[in-house]
Amino acid sequence: MDTPEAPDLENTTDTAQAEPEAQPLDRYECRACGYIYEPEKGDSSGGILPGTPFEELPVTWRCPVCTARAAAFANIGPSGTASGFKENFGYGLGVNTLTPVQKSLLIFGGLLSAFFVMLSLYGLN
Repeated sequence: MDTPEAPDLENTTDTAQAEPEAQPLDRYECRACGYIYEPEKGDSSGGILPGTPFEELPVTWRCPVCTARAAAFANIGPSGTASGFKENFGYGLGVNTLTPVQKSLLIFGGLLSAFFVMLSLYGLN
């Protein structure tokens, strides 16, 4: 007896169900006190859920540190990106394109290397 073959579900792809990649949300810094609103974390003291973009904050929301209005905040871009103006990224021997974490590793790695070189000079006696 012939049995009907089941359709091969493993090889079928549905492009309509493909999820678009989520863009990282921009962070905003209070110009009065330096507090940084990160949309991924939200603001638990103000009742703002994680994932809420700055543009969707209620009008009554204030800075949790200094109570400044939302108009006192400046966009500083997404987390983990190089800081500064994009037109200046081509200058500075490529260092301007490093993220803050990469810059810290470069600086402290150089200091640690210099320390070991100075320490090794004691062995020349």
